[in-house]
Amino acid sequence: MSILLGVDTGGTYTDAALIDGDKVLASAKSLTTRHDLAVGIGGAVEAVLAAAAINPGDVGLCSLSTTLATNALVEGQGARVALVFIGFSEGDVARQGLQDALGSDPVVVLSGGHTHSGGEAAAFDGDALRAALERLGPVSGFAVAAQFATRNPAHEVAARDIIRVETGAPVTCSHELSAKLGGPKRAMTAVLNARLIGMIDSLIGAAERYFRALGIRAPMMVTRGDGALISSAVAREKPIETILSGPAASLVGARWLTGADRAIVSDIGGTTTDVAVLADGRPTIDPDGAQVGGFRTMVEAVAMRTTGLGGDSEVHVLESGLAGGLTLGPRRVVPLSLAALQHGEVVLSALERQEGAERLGDHDGRFVLPARHAGHAAHGLPDRDARLLERVGDTAWEMGKLLKNRMELAALDRLRARGLLMVAALTPSDAAHELALLDAWNGVAARKGLALLARRRNGAGELLAPDPRTMAQRIIDQLTRQTAQALMECAFAEDRMDPALARHPLTLAGHARHRGLTRLDAGLALPVIGLGASAGSYYRAVGQMLGTEMVLPAHAGVANAIGAVVGQITMRRTGQITAAGQNRYRVHLPDGPADHRDRDAAFAALRAHLDTAAEGAARDAGAEGIRLSAEEDLREATVDGKTTFVEATITVTATGRPRITA
Repeated sequence: MSILLGVDTGGTYTDAALIDGDKVLASAKSLTTRHDLAVGIGGAVEAVLAAAAINPGDVGLCSLSTTLATNALVEGQGARVALVFIGFSEGDVARQGLQDALGSDPVVVLSGGHTHSGGEAAAFDGDALRAALERLGPVSGFAVAAQFATRNPAHEVAARDIIRVETGAPVTCSHELSAKLGGPKRAMTAVLNARLIGMIDSLIGAAERYFRALGIRAPMMVTRGDGALISSAVAREKPIETILSGPAASLVGARWLTGADRAIVSDIGGTTTDVAVLADGRPTIDPDGAQVGGFRTMVEAVAMRTTGLGGDSEVHVLESGLAGGLTLGPRRVVPLSLAALQHGEVVLSALERQEGAERLGDHDGRFVLPARHAGHAAHGLPDRDARLLERVGDTAWEMGKLLKNRMELAALDRLRARGLLMVAALTPSDAAHELALLDAWNGVAARKGLALLARRRNGAGELLAPDPRTMAQRIIDQLTRQTAQALMECAFAEDRMDPALARHPLTLAGHARHRGLTRLDAGLALPVIGLGASAGSYYRAVGQMLGTEMVLPAHAGVANAIGAVVGQITMRRTGQITAAGQNRYRVHLPDGPADHRDRDAAFAALRAHLDTAAEGAARDAGAEGIRLSAEEDLREATVDGKTTFVEATITVTATGRPRITA
């Protein structure tokens, strides 16, 4: 059969879509169930199969996209890991964002590493690694990065083998994620990969178990960050490649739904807003690597600007200045209207009491919710954090009753970052309930939360709003402003201008169509394709503010799920040749460097290796009808009129269609 099933698991909703040829047969949504992801996946898939009257056995291909990895990096979540850092100094930990990625997680610095030409710089100390592993304490996985591992990965491989024998924990080697130089940046990418393994493994495992139980025997693919498809086995090993998976799928879906060749695509979810550009019908690829949550990784992905702004972004009051104001995000919280569905007895009774109280408490309208689920084991928690987690248990709490002091507030922040606890508070989704833009959850809880926020005062001592409805409109207006800013930042960056210009007073005056002695206009010259379940509610106002056409296609709410299954499999393999002396060409291979006296022979040897590796990877990923293409980047120097070879990089791309079961 040609029926394709696409599934997208987001921070709030799990979407499903069935595709037959160029037609969407049906789509459906279900709440993402973090305690057991299979429940949310099952709800969406069963609903879409029923809506289309399709038997599970008729599905020929399944594919999954997800924003869970992206959201985890934006929100600073992930399990405790350890970095094994070979041939580097302690000072190198502070470079390229590595320290920020590690946080308080441990680092083991060892001797070893290689030179630029692939020769051993120092001997690898395996005994020191074994001793360090005994002292390390519990971690969920390891990242291994050695100096110039892309020139010779021998020490990373040796460390990986020791760690697997001694601990049995998953290991990520930096050379397996990127062939580029830049040790600390590769190490940072490996750390993030190791941190995501449990989360993505849990998601893929839940989906595969559910599909088998339902009777779906089709191959399962996962959308990569560049919009291509990879097998579920590859995604489990390299979950870092699924960052921007959901946004990349949305771009593929936007093209499929609209046929647009050139447009800005903006996808609003519960946690993030993802903005990118379609050029010639294809998403542009970021040459510097995916940037998410402040981290510039070495992962090849779409050129996407991800902002912590979504329907479930936390509403903050700005108390500085006489006017004050609101801002949204960057962290996601559970909307009060949703929390009231799941923990109604605690949430509704507390909101009722707080609304009637004479004075507002610091934490009124905020709740702490349990969030224990697979992939977020509580390894290595400080005593204070462990005690707070134990006290919460499986119950929802009023934040003011749970926290005894400021130190416990800091502990709560750390537990949120680990994904072990969640906070419920007021969000744009709650405001949308009050304004009749959304009617999915408990509108009573939303109204009470809005009433509490409206009673707070700005720097001039004035109430933020006279009533819940006005408060709700001000929150939605702020969402419009921040969305417009995210779109303008993307446009300025594409025009090779400073993205900070999006916040310049002249730009803001241009959005407001200032008319005085001067006439100011600022907007976009391209149409915007608005995606996401709430795009239809919020984005028309954004289009008006930016003076551009806002395209809201049918099925925009499940564009990620559609894009997840209509893409192709693409695998790339990259290798280098460097000058190793007079008429000596060094080919850097996974088994170590090999020297050639003849330049053409060196190029042929590397090309043959990369052809085999790329084609094999594509076949293992489930591709058929594989096509190979190659790009060469040659660096030469001219001295005294003589041209000398310096270095060459060859990239082979294998592209094919996913195999579909008959």
